[in-house]
Amino acid sequence: MSSSRNPLKDKVAIAGAATTGFTPHNTERSHASLAAEACIKVIRECGLTAADIDGICGSNPSAPMVQSMLGIPEVTWFANLPIPFVNQVATASAAVAAGLAEVVLAYHTPYRLPWNTANSLKDPFRRGGMGMGPGPGPDTVAGAVGYTAWASRYMYEYGAKKEHFGYVALNGRANAARNPAAAMREPLTMDDYLSARMIRWPLCLLDMDVPVDGADAFIITTAERARDLKLPPALVHAAVLGMIDHNEEEQTPALRDHGQRVVVETLKAKSDIGLDGVDVYFPYDGFSFITLSWLEMVGYCGPGEAGAFLEANRDPATGRVLINGRVPMNPHGGALSEGGTQGSGHIREAVHQLQGLAGERQTPDARTALVTAGGFFFNAQGLVLRKG
Repeated sequence: MSSSRNPLKDKVAIAGAATTGFTPHNTERSHASLAAEACIKVIRECGLTAADIDGICGSNPSAPMVQSMLGIPEVTWFANLPIPFVNQVATASAAVAAGLAEVVLAYHTPYRLPWNTANSLKDPFRRGGMGMGPGPGPDTVAGAVGYTAWASRYMYEYGAKKEHFGYVALNGRANAARNPAAAMREPLTMDDYLSARMIRWPLCLLDMDVPVDGADAFIITTAERARDLKLPPALVHAAVLGMIDHNEEEQTPALRDHGQRVVVETLKAKSDIGLDGVDVYFPYDGFSFITLSWLEMVGYCGPGEAGAFLEANRDPATGRVLINGRVPMNPHGGALSEGGTQGSGHIREAVHQLQGLAGERQTPDARTALVTAGGFFFNAQGLVLRKG
């Protein structure tokens, strides 16, 4: 059952967001050095000091390590949570709303490890770090295998074409060309996409997010405190997670019944903002097929209609998608081109859009952003942000 109860609505804000930028090959940097760079940057951009931080929430490295290396004197709350990154934002926002902390430093460090690139097996410092993404066992279709299976099912049920997935990849690459932080910025054509190396039918190399080294960091605090800081706040209007009982890849009942459905129903119950009020949309694209599913689930189009919807709302000359002629989709390039940030890049770009800090990518008069992160199973998440 989706409850409309939402006591933190517009009372918590993301006061700032910063990034190191992303590199699509193994660097000589460590998790810790990347996290430290992004965290120091966002603290300074908000006009804060280490002593102002009393909460820490992130992925890798651990919160105690981050506290130690940044010299944060005391914290009253900390957590290390599973990705995607809406989980961190939701939990940190709840901690602020509950009074467990007032100023939370949240961070995420995408890193090239054996679970997302075999190249990491060549590096002894990365080789043992399976980290955030365990691979499938012999009796499951977990992970990438699951999404290729459901993408095949989608094509079978609705007669979708391979080009429909390609529209997601082309949109991401066209937008990433305007994002200096993006890992993949070179032009991409449909011919390039269709000739890319097949990984597992029907998904090719360009349907899957880019393993990167890099980091994002955020300051999450009360709306009142955020308004006193250097940057305009992005208010957390609604944050939700969703999962059904049969949440394993091979047990999910249908293309229309999984965690995304729960997220959309709950966002509608908790949010005052409908699709017609969204100015920037950030559907997850860890696999291109996930984006088609989110477009249909949130209601931009009907079941099986996402490919035709993308085709009708894209500029063939640039490859960019502009929904209804005004709403950009993943203007930072998304996971397929900025890099596989497990949602932190989507949220960072949403914050920058609402703060007017997106540079060449800026959406005019952006006041609301919708982020639908994660996929079908155990990781579907949603976030509505609005300009403070």
